[in-house]
Amino acid sequence: MAAPGTPPLAPDARGVRRVVFVEGVRTPFGKAGDKGIYAGTRADDLVVNAIRELLRRHPELPPERVDEVAIAATTQTGDQGLTIGRTAALLSGLPKSVPGFALDRMCAGAMTAVTTTASGIGFGAYDIAIAGGVEHMGRHPMGEGVDPNPRIVADKLVDPSALVMGQTAENLHDRFPEITKQRTDAYAARSQERYAEAVKTGKIGPELVPVATRSAELGWGLATEDEPPRPGTTVEQLAALKTPFRPHGRITAGNAAGLNDGATASLLADEDTARELGLPVAMRLVGYSFAGVEPEVMGVGPVPATEKLFKRTGLGIDDIGLFEINEAFAVQVLAFLDHFGVSEDDPRVNPWGGAIACGHPLASSGVRLMTQLARQFAERPDVRYGLTTMCIGIGMGGSVLWENPAYEGAKA
Repeated sequence: MAAPGTPPLAPDARGVRRVVFVEGVRTPFGKAGDKGIYAGTRADDLVVNAIRELLRRHPELPPERVDEVAIAATTQTGDQGLTIGRTAALLSGLPKSVPGFALDRMCAGAMTAVTTTASGIGFGAYDIAIAGGVEHMGRHPMGEGVDPNPRIVADKLVDPSALVMGQTAENLHDRFPEITKQRTDAYAARSQERYAEAVKTGKIGPELVPVATRSAELGWGLATEDEPPRPGTTVEQLAALKTPFRPHGRITAGNAAGLNDGATASLLADEDTARELGLPVAMRLVGYSFAGVEPEVMGVGPVPATEKLFKRTGLGIDDIGLFEINEAFAVQVLAFLDHFGVSEDDPRVNPWGGAIACGHPLASSGVRLMTQLARQFAERPDVRYGLTTMCIGIGMGGSVLWENPAYEGAKA
């Protein structure tokens, strides 16, 4: 304890340091279930593969310089439990001096792993961190083992539909009747088309980490590409699908992301440290915000989160040159775009497709968005700012704003 009369500590004169996104990688995403590519693969092995690949790609980074490993999982049990950030660090071959932790913000787990460790970097607690997420929905379905307090419903804190994500998406259709099923099916078909074109042209692929797989029927294999996509999907095919969450509803397996397995990992650093070590700078963090909404319409969460972010940064929707919006449901993406007056076929929006095509392994998806944005920045020096945003179960949204270091306007 300080002696009586000791003056308080002066504010840190260094201020907030600049945080950069060095690189992100991910496993191919698989379909959850007994027939999925990862049916016989452990969840922790998925994220370990991703971390090892980051280290392999950056031999200029001394492993002992990593200050933290933050790994998210929505269902933290079994091979996704036991403080997976720490166990994944050990299994990845990082020195035992490197700590790690686990966290959960449902779909925004990896996004929160990034913003949390980035805050530590900005504050000066870390120089370098690894952040990512994993979800093996085949082994651990969302909600496995949970015991929601009955007062949540009994005290009418939320509508009962808030606990079923597909029903919240139907509720969003109710709130915004102008977002018709025809519009969501058209958006979903476009996502599949854009994803297929991005794979064909090699834009999606370099960030993927091959994963050895094994099944009782097929023996050993190697996962090298995403399993969920349905190239060639048409609006007519989507219109014929069943609506499992409501009779004559609007949400189908075609205009929503599926149940998936997969993992992501990213490398973050203070920009001065990155320069010192020769690490590339793919993006600079500008700011981030999370916001809560009514849980029964959780898909609208990105709207207030983004408004909050714009208010804090002084930027607006017209400043954003690229959007990476997680496609949990097409209706949720369209609600965001309609609110901000952005066309649903705007080429700035998910130019390489999204989760409706490639999959959404819950807690891992935030880093997938960032990884795709970083790769797009490298191709688009005409773009200065990009946004990664997603809705979050139990009524939240998260948005992260990034700056392109290759922006040609900065050189003028």
